[in-house]
Amino acid sequence: MFTKVFSATLQGVEAVEVTVEVSAGFGDPLIVLVGLPDTAVRESKDRVTSAIANSGYRWPHSRTTVNLAPADVKKEGPSFDLPIAISMIAAAQGAESPRFSRCLIAGELALDGSVRPIKGALPIALAARARGKKAVILPAANAAEAAIVEGIEVIGVNNLRETFEFLMQQRDLPRTRTDLAQLFSAPHPDEVDFSEVQGQFQVRRAIEVAVAGNHCLLLIGPPGSGKSMLSKRIATIMPPPTLEEAIETTKIHSVCGLLDEKNAFCFRRPFRSPHHTISDVGLVGGTANPSPGELSIAHNGVLFLDELPEFKRSTLEVLRQPLEDRKVTVSRAAGTVTFPANVLLIAAMNPCACGYFGDPKRECRCSPKQVESYRNRISGPLLDRIDIHVEAPAVEFRDLDKTVPAESSAEIRKRVVAARDIQAQRFTGSTRTRANAQMTHGQIKTHCALDNECREMLRYAMEELRLSARAYDRILKVARTIADLAAASAIRANDLREAIQYRTLDRSLWA
Repeated sequence: MFTKVFSATLQGVEAVEVTVEVSAGFGDPLIVLVGLPDTAVRESKDRVTSAIANSGYRWPHSRTTVNLAPADVKKEGPSFDLPIAISMIAAAQGAESPRFSRCLIAGELALDGSVRPIKGALPIALAARARGKKAVILPAANAAEAAIVEGIEVIGVNNLRETFEFLMQQRDLPRTRTDLAQLFSAPHPDEVDFSEVQGQFQVRRAIEVAVAGNHCLLLIGPPGSGKSMLSKRIATIMPPPTLEEAIETTKIHSVCGLLDEKNAFCFRRPFRSPHHTISDVGLVGGTANPSPGELSIAHNGVLFLDELPEFKRSTLEVLRQPLEDRKVTVSRAAGTVTFPANVLLIAAMNPCACGYFGDPKRECRCSPKQVESYRNRISGPLLDRIDIHVEAPAVEFRDLDKTVPAESSAEIRKRVVAARDIQAQRFTGSTRTRANAQMTHGQIKTHCALDNECREMLRYAMEELRLSARAYDRILKVARTIADLAAASAIRANDLREAIQYRTLDRSLWA
């Protein structure tokens, strides 16, 4: 007897349809699994046979071949347990159903026949819709995550028996639905707020400019100046994600197994803060079977690197290309995978190893050579790719002692959203550019035109500060964002002056 059902396997953050074929014939009882299965898939034979027996069914007691097609695509994970079990039961009974071809099935089986959650439910649902399937059958714990995909029915199942009975049209199961409008409109109060931060007005301004244009930001200051405190509140002033951005982020989190029943959808922008001991692969992704790293998990959100010089030099250097291209391409023997990596990079560091170089009240214990060695842990090319550099001095007592709360995140977010709306209108029709930081050289020429006064000011700054051509583009992008925050149609002298100021700190400190 021959049966066929459909499932899917993950490749990066996308899912590829897999046909699960079972052929039961003559010969000694033996289950042969082919189609480039990994260890987890090969072990499914024992899980599947136990689950079938404990669910009250039987499997073919003859030579049974299970083929996962296409044969040249590697199959990973335990999500093939459920479709393999369904195919084996149907082969043993000689059963057929029209729902076999209409549904895409994925799920891990426990030995008692219950269905356990899997990774990548959202990409699987998207792949099912793209292949024209009418429904996707997934573990009940993953159903809410997949239900955000419109145009396809999502059926959450709890065990093998109810799954087979549904496919054989012997019972009906409820469809899982998610109200996206309600998800996005529901209030989600932040645990932290900018109103809790006193002082640091220049740093707060730089952060507002960075978020408004999605510009990378470096904070330099002594210990206790509030660099980490401010950075952890940046996500609270970012504009809410669009539906497209939320689905992109949820796909990555789904593949990484970061979702659960209570948090099945990323309706808020992610904030990731990896420890400085992280490896190259942990940051940008990789392993033998390429999977996303912290850079991609933070896609459409904030990647915060605290104590920047403490990261390994090789780890920081792998950021250079992704910061330019907004994506990560990982090549391994198993294949080449591209992960999205459109992040707002926020970095923080001390000016020296002891942290007090240049502090007017605390004496620095580092020698000039130690200071130079500490700062040289960050390469010039990487520093050039960070749009804004700002100094975060120690907070004065008069600022700490204030009883009046500072400006709240909600107030700052209003200005940021207004600036982003201007950029959205400016880049209408562009598929790649969403914010000023992503402008191409041609777009800079079009949208960042300067009058004679501004052109002369920029020429003088470039020559005196010995800035690179990349810094030239970044100054114009930041100036355009500052003008957008003021709702100005053209870049003014004050806008350009402020943008130049954000490029001088690295030269004065590293000289």
